[in-house]
Amino acid sequence: MSEAKTDPTPSLEAVRQRIDALDTELLRLVDERASLARVVAQAKKAAGDGDKFALRPAREAQILRRLIGSERKAASPSLIVRIWRELIGDSLAGQGPFHISVWGGKDPGRAVELARHRFGAAPPLRQFAKPEDAIAQARTQGGVAVCAITPDNAWWGRLLAEPEVKVFAALPCLAAWGPMSALAMAAVEVEPTGNDRTYWVTDAAGPAGAVEDALSRDGVAADLVVEANGLKLFMLAGFYQRNDQRLARAPGRLSGIIGAAPAPLDV
Repeated sequence: MSEAKTDPTPSLEAVRQRIDALDTELLRLVDERASLARVVAQAKKAAGDGDKFALRPAREAQILRRLIGSERKAASPSLIVRIWRELIGDSLAGQGPFHISVWGGKDPGRAVELARHRFGAAPPLRQFAKPEDAIAQARTQGGVAVCAITPDNAWWGRLLAEPEVKVFAALPCLAAWGPMSALAMAAVEVEPTGNDRTYWVTDAAGPAGAVEDALSRDGVAADLVVEANGLKLFMLAGFYQRNDQRLARAPGRLSGIIGAAPAPLDV
């Protein structure tokens, strides 16, 4: 007589009990992580850095790339990014001033959605009717501006005259969430992450293809992002310094780098 086969599938009640146990452990770990923000704030204050904005875009990108690249069974990149963006945003809010200003053009709801995906629910968020008003808030302590990329407003050209405010993120940060449609900027240091895109503005006349060809001959891969009001915004593959001579030789009398951002984390 053959032995009865056992069903390896756990019961629904057993699965629910396991989920409850994991939720308890997750809460403990999340609470511990959140408490470390206070420790970091105290350490910075003791070191005389208490008034510095804690935002570190390069480190955040490196953390998320490591997590997305880690072995796992079911957690998608989208789930990982949403969870850790909330944790990071809450930590930043606990270390000092942190606020978001948004200009969304003709689709303000989308811009707000992208801002919340990137910075979480913790920082207060205000919407502005003009991009220059949102950018002005990025000059204040703990300020971040998120502005939509539209074909009818060259707000990004203003950053040529405001080198302290730099683009540090392209939104959304996952290619799976759609094409790039906004940029985030703040008065922070922008550092390379190993897979970056630099944003460069020029007033060069003529078709964008001619500018791309000129840059290509100098070893620079460029793609037009948007053109408005006589200016062109290009995305350059890689991390470029402001004094790069290849860009100095490029077409245009008025040109310059306005920042850099990590490439989509799922590419």
